[in-house]
Parts: sequence; C-alpha cells; structure tokens
Amino acid sequence: MSSPAVSKEQKKNKNFLLIVVAASCLVAAMFGSRNSLSLTIEGIDQSQTLNYLQISFAFALGQLVVGAISPFAGMIADKYGSGKTLTVGILLGLLGIILIPYSTTAFTLSISLGVISSIGLGVAGLPVVLASVNRLIPQNKVGMAFGLVNAGQSLGQLILAPLAGFIIVNFGWILCILFLCTVLLLVLPFSFTLRSRTDTKQPSSVQTKSLSETLRIAFNTPSYIYLVVGFFVCGFHVAFIATHMPGVIQVCGLPPTVSGWSLGLIGLFNIVGSIFAGWYISKRSMRIFLAYTYFARCIIVLLFLASPKDLISIILFSAALGLTYFSVIPATAGLVGKMFGPQFMATLFGFALFSHQIGGFLGAYLGGYFFSVTGDYTTVWLLDAALAVFAALIHLPIKEKLVYSEVT
Repeated sequence: MSSPAVSKEQKKNKNFLLIVVAASCLVAAMFGSRNSLSLTIEGIDQSQTLNYLQISFAFALGQLVVGAISPFAGMIADKYGSGKTLTVGILLGLLGIILIPYSTTAFTLSISLGVISSIGLGVAGLPVVLASVNRLIPQNKVGMAFGLVNAGQSLGQLILAPLAGFIIVNFGWILCILFLCTVLLLVLPFSFTLRSRTDTKQPSSVQTKSLSETLRIAFNTPSYIYLVVGFFVCGFHVAFIATHMPGVIQVCGLPPTVSGWSLGLIGLFNIVGSIFAGWYISKRSMRIFLAYTYFARCIIVLLFLASPKDLISIILFSAALGLTYFSVIPATAGLVGKMFGPQFMATLFGFALFSHQIGGFLGAYLGGYFFSVTGDYTTVWLLDAALAVFAALIHLPIKEKLVYSEVT
C-alpha cells in the first residue's frame, strides 16, 4: 500500500536533485565565465588602442545591459518557457565573448563585451533560472534549492577563475577566451532540463492577476520597492569587486595569479555562504538575514582598508567577502516569490536585477574612474561601505507575506 507513495516521493527527490544540479551547472558556467573575463583586462589594455577607462566602461555597460534585459527575459520565459529562453541566452553570450579579441576600439569592445555577451547573460540569468526552479520543485524546498543554485555561481567562480588565470599567464588571454566559449557550449544541454512554463501552483488570488496588474501592484508595494533599492547596493559591491579586484591586487604589487585565486576564494566561501543562506531563509526571517549580511559587508570592507594589503590580507579578505558575496540572492528571490507567488517571478525578479545591475554599472565604472583620477580605489571602497549600511537599514521594514490582499 505504501510503495506507490514511496515511489512518488523518491521520484520527487530525484527530480529535485536533477533540477538543482542542472541549474547550478548552468549558472556556474554563465557567471564564472563572465567574472573570469575581468582577468583579461590587462591583456586587452596592452592592445595600444584601448585604455583602462575605456575597458572599464565596456564592463560597466555590460552590467547595465544585463539588468535592462532581465525583466524582458523574464517576460519571455514566463510566456514561452525557460528552455528556449536559456538556449538563446547561452548562444548570445558565447557569440559576444568570442568577438572580444576582434574588438580593437572602444566602440567595438562595448558592442561585443558590453552589449552582445551581456544580453546573453541577462537572458540566461538568475531570474529565468530561479523562476524555472521555483516551478519545477515542491515549494517547501524552494529556499534550500535557491541557496544551492546560488552556490553554483560561486562554484563556477571557484573553478573557472583560477583556470582562466593559469591559462592567461601561461598561454595568453585569447586562449582564455576560447576556453570560456567551450565552457558555455558544454552547459547548453542543461537549458533543456530546466524547460518550464507557468503552472498552477500559485494561490487562486494570484492566478487571476495579469502581468500588468501584477507590475502595478508590485510598484505600489513599499516592501518590493525597498527590496529593489537594496539590491542596487549588492550590484555596486559585486561589480566593483568582480571588475577591479585584479587591479586592486596589482596595486598591492602581487602577481596576476593572485587575482585568479582571490576570485576563486571568493567563490569557494560563497558556496558556504549561499548554502547557509538557503538553510537560514527556509526557517527564519529573510529580511533580517539581508540586513545582517549587508552590514557584515561594511565591516569586512573597512577591515580590509585598514589592513597592510599583503598576500595574507588579500586571502583573508577574499574568504570573508565570499561568505556574503552572493548570499543575498536566495533571500531576495525568495522574498519576491513569497510576496507575489511564482507566476511572474522571473519578471519581478528581473526588475530587481535591473536595479542590481544599475548599481553594477556604477560600481564597475566608478572603480575605473576614481582609479584613473586618484591612482587608488579608496574612494570607491568607502562609498561601498556606506551603501552597505544603507542597504542593511532599508531591508528592515519589509513585510514577508503575500501582498495581493493589501494592495488594490
């Protein structure tokens, strides 16, 4: 009598693992490849046709484009399914990356790196992946699944960044570009595993809402606005570090291989942070977790500024930073789903990610700007610490419940 129930439960668990593994591998490749591109800045800078500020702008533009395309990618995935959306995104990302060695002017680099590859990353980004996971697994496992998938980003950074640094040092940055393109090709089949469309798991009050109604309600909900604004700070913080950490390390007088290992360490410890985040938000308050995490970032940055900037301090900073690096994503995505249900989660999280990437644009560009003006990154580090305190405070008034009954 119990064997059919057991068999059904075993099937659910098997599907859970398959979906989480596929999603984790896909975001690992997309995020790891994108972050590893910052290691090629020195090689691109030696082309004698591009300077550091122009390259920084291309990376900053990419942050903005990823955010701008994310809501539309979410709308497409919500309507037509995630499988085709993810496939198109991966292929566009690959095309943009392979065009980078041929981009010898500020304009062409902005198109290849800042537009084409970034559109691909935005289309095959976290809003679509997490929304697909949210639809394909039981709701009581969503928090932990988000943490595990988010850890996939870190795993990609942990594996790909050191490999990219090794390839650049020993074989040149162009071969690194080819390596990253190969990685994207290898994960293309996972988009088929994550194919999904809107289902009927959401509450009946949610099912009756159209996309336009949902967006109107969302942007009249203070809790959603606070969440979106707070995510801006995460983008500033992450993009500045992802783009300019190699430059920070170079200013410290350390070799390029340390940059790869620094990004790798951030990825390694973010796996721990992401899994902990998934466990924590499954049992406790998401908004409190976000407030604590942003405040911790401020403390970590200030301690790094006061450190001697040697190899030990870089290692300790990278490890501490990794614990908070992307651990806010599961809670942010979880709050979107909790407030509005899974029906239009890809679109709503896409708008949050747009705010994130506007912050990313400023983090990437201002890092290059202030370095060009002052010769160091201290101004941006201080700005980053101040923004982290602001983000910690703005998450406190968020209400963690379905909002459809409150806003009409």
